[in-house]
Amino acid sequence: MERKPGSSRADRKTTERNRRNRMKALLSKLHSLVPPQCPRESTLTMPDQLGKAANYIKNLQVKVQKMREQKERLLEIEKMNTTMNNGLTIGFKSPEIGIRKSGSILEVVLVTGLDGQFMFNETVRVIHEEGADVMNANFSYVGDAMLHTVHAKVGDGDSTDERISQRLQEMVNDMLMELHP
Repeated sequence: MERKPGSSRADRKTTERNRRNRMKALLSKLHSLVPPQCPRESTLTMPDQLGKAANYIKNLQVKVQKMREQKERLLEIEKMNTTMNNGLTIGFKSPEIGIRKSGSILEVVLVTGLDGQFMFNETVRVIHEEGADVMNANFSYVGDAMLHTVHAKVGDGDSTDERISQRLQEMVNDMLMELHP
């Protein structure tokens, strides 16, 4: 079989052109699936577009994992609620927080459902991270709720109590957003 030297080169050029066109179409399709962040994104280079798509996919994977974990927590709470009191739903209560300062003592009162141990732990962690000394922490059951009380000593004249208050309010608000999206 004899080959013409020019036909082999033409076949390779055509094959390469088809490959480039396929890659361009696939890149365009990928770019169309990633939501735009700013108007100038249409001028991104191919590596930048691929990097952006990879980051977007990684962020979606993280969100999916967080949602799975939240779903598991909620299913566990629901399971716990339905097994108590012959199937009557108890223990699932939206958290409430009250913060009071008297001198150098900060009192934090957290009211949760029977599932509120995690929030109590987080409350103590926030207080500790902000540099306050936990003096006393206790809880009690009141019907279908848990009443957590934490007394902490804060410095006089600094803004530790304000930072603690802000962080705890944000924590409760985030929890409420998770419970009632």
